[in-house]
Amino acid sequence: VACLHDVDSAGSNGPGNSASRRVCNGAVPGEPVKTDKNSRRGNWGNQIEFILTSVGYAVGLGNVWRFPYLCYRNGGGAFMFPYFIMLVFCGIPLFFLELSFGQFASQGCLGVWRISPMFKGVGYGMMVVSTYIGIYYNVVICIAFYYFFSSMTNLLPWTYCNNPWNTPTCNGVVTPRGINNTLANVTRSLVTGAAEVAVEVVNKTKRTSPSEEYWKHYVLQISDDIGNFGEVRLPILGCLAVSWVVVFLCLIRGVKSSGKVVYFTATFPYVVLTILFIRGITLEGAVTGIKYYLTPQWHKILDAKVWGDAASQIFYSLGCAWGGLITMASYNKFHNNCYRDSIIISITNCATSVYAGFVIFSILGFMAHHLNVDVSEVADHGPGLAFVAYPEALTLLPISPLWSLLFFFMLILLGLGTQFCLLETLVTAIVDEIGTDWIVRNKTVVTGGVAIVGFLLGVPLTTQAGIYWLLLMDNYAASFSLVIISCIMCICIMYVYGHKKYFKDVEMMLGFPPPIFFRVCWRFVSPIIISFILIFTVIQYKPITYNDYVYPGWSLAIGFLMAMSSVICIPIYALYKIAKSEGTTFLERLKNSCKPDVKWGPALSEHRIGLYATPGSEGEVEVRPLKEDLPIISAGNASRNVASHL
Repeated sequence: VACLHDVDSAGSNGPGNSASRRVCNGAVPGEPVKTDKNSRRGNWGNQIEFILTSVGYAVGLGNVWRFPYLCYRNGGGAFMFPYFIMLVFCGIPLFFLELSFGQFASQGCLGVWRISPMFKGVGYGMMVVSTYIGIYYNVVICIAFYYFFSSMTNLLPWTYCNNPWNTPTCNGVVTPRGINNTLANVTRSLVTGAAEVAVEVVNKTKRTSPSEEYWKHYVLQISDDIGNFGEVRLPILGCLAVSWVVVFLCLIRGVKSSGKVVYFTATFPYVVLTILFIRGITLEGAVTGIKYYLTPQWHKILDAKVWGDAASQIFYSLGCAWGGLITMASYNKFHNNCYRDSIIISITNCATSVYAGFVIFSILGFMAHHLNVDVSEVADHGPGLAFVAYPEALTLLPISPLWSLLFFFMLILLGLGTQFCLLETLVTAIVDEIGTDWIVRNKTVVTGGVAIVGFLLGVPLTTQAGIYWLLLMDNYAASFSLVIISCIMCICIMYVYGHKKYFKDVEMMLGFPPPIFFRVCWRFVSPIIISFILIFTVIQYKPITYNDYVYPGWSLAIGFLMAMSSVICIPIYALYKIAKSEGTTFLERLKNSCKPDVKWGPALSEHRIGLYATPGSEGEVEVRPLKEDLPIISAGNASRNVASHL
């Protein structure tokens, strides 16, 4: 569409002469127009959509159910110091590296490896990791859906111990008498009731809460062994179907539709967090809980485990090496300032983690006060926090179903934000790799197919042994394999492709070279920290357990196979590429397999300048006519037609 509008309304010498012509995108009549839009793959509607999507991707369930517990366990406020050190020297640089990598090539996690084809196995490894995470992550979301629906009642079903699924060891934190009183007397009666319960808690060797028994005996109906699948829990299966349908509908038009959805899914969790925070800090005992969360224990800074936990949390929380960052950035316009975006998103992610800690520990402090126990006895992480400890604390609040609805709705939105990117990563990689016009036009079919497969693969996790498999995948499928993938990616870009060439690529894209701090981090600091995380992970390894259940050896072997399945893609594809490369000797084949593919570089011809310029690339851009009444010139005959108009 022509951007040049002749606004001449007062003759050739009037205010509407050639000096008054409005030109879009800096175009000059008769010269190519740079639209900076990839009409084939599509782009984000605007930059806010990309930032919100990336925030939704990075800010997930781990920010709420893992970071606060890690902070409390590793020295409270003292943990913030190594945490932010790791953010600056590892988190933000890796985030910027992946965003710039995907944006420069405008390709998903497979297509970007035109930079060095031998390393394409890294992209396949990212796909395997995203597949594993996408399968079990949606199961967690579906359980949040289940709790959300269960909260649509006058009385939360995990409030009392008088249900058919409760056992004799069940002890609630509230009594029916306290609940039946008017709202004005709720707080007083809860204190009285909780004091009585606290005496019983002290006298009993083991207390099980109503929320824990609801979780184990009613929601999961958990079996006694990981190999004992039992039956499929139909309510959870139904919620899993709902979850996948929601994800599919939000991605039905790719980033065009998901970019609109994130205006709500990425922002509303902060509204809920703020509501829960305001409610939490007004409760009795909240200050005690927050003190447990923040009180510095400076001696722990000297503990290597604290630094290891900080580095691991930064690495996993930002979603590095999953392929999602590369994929989301690939839909940016070529000259977008991804350097600015990486800083904004990374800091937002970490600030959200800290903020969520106040929300969690204010409520846990309130619960500990009513139970008359130490905060450490009610603090938990992972599913234990989301589906046991926090729901139990919510039963102490007036109008508890309302707070429960808000909390689980927040969990759903946090999970969906990450799940959108996981599914889009797989779909984009498939579409980019096949690349035919048909599959590009029918991307929705691919999205639906991947969603159906993901649903079917998630069915075993809805059985009575499903929670065992979910935790097994969470602990092994995306653990040390991510660290290896990220380390190899840094080595490939900085040392195989060459840091000088990559710095020039970034400069061509952004208009300025990467700051020297990032250049040093990419080449030296970040790889060293990644290696430290890997070593720390190996040294600190302990076989997985779930409460008192110890996983059998054969299940741990399956866990290691899952972890290795993503890493093994790298050497297998490297050997395949070397065998297929030209050359008479192994070294020649190795060298040729590491060289950038001829297609490596910017996706649009108008951006392929300098080393990336190809003959005839100018013929693929739009050309503007000199006069209003001249037709728009077709791309293939641009030069000849311009000459004829002259």
